[in-house]
Amino acid sequence: MGKKHVIETNQEELIKEQEKINKAVGKDAKASATPSAKPEDKPVRVAGSGSGKIYIASSYNNTILTLTNSKGQVLAWKSAGSVGFKGTKKSTSFAASRVAEAIANICKKTGVVDKIEVLVKGIGAGRESAVRALITQGLNVVSIKDITPIPHNGCRPKKVRRV
Repeated sequence: MGKKHVIETNQEELIKEQEKINKAVGKDAKASATPSAKPEDKPVRVAGSGSGKIYIASSYNNTILTLTNSKGQVLAWKSAGSVGFKGTKKSTSFAASRVAEAIANICKKTGVVDKIEVLVKGIGAGRESAVRALITQGLNVVSIKDITPIPHNGCRPKKVRRV
């Protein structure tokens, strides 16, 4: 019974967090629609001209998508764990596509749909499926770039074992 109670509490907390996020997203969209007199009064997180970047960090264990505006300021992020996947299911391509759908919904709410650059980093199962999901959600993807770090010479190898 204790486990059931903990799960219900977590679901209630998740619902409250989703409501907070929806309110924050609604405030950001309203703030971008109304021009202000002073540039200092503008919130930093406002999307702006409708263009942005989506960073996909795909590892063996998780897939994280980060939505930024054209200046590089983070507007929202989602991971396979935050969407609801646990354990080894976080590293699947299905989880990555669900994360991409969640980010696409946030893009549509904030108004960042005109021009989107996708920057992919890492080697994992969610690389291609996340990009495909973004395109099928109706986002105008302008470019896809791979920014995976590649070592030029690598680490120093271990000493030879002497027996």
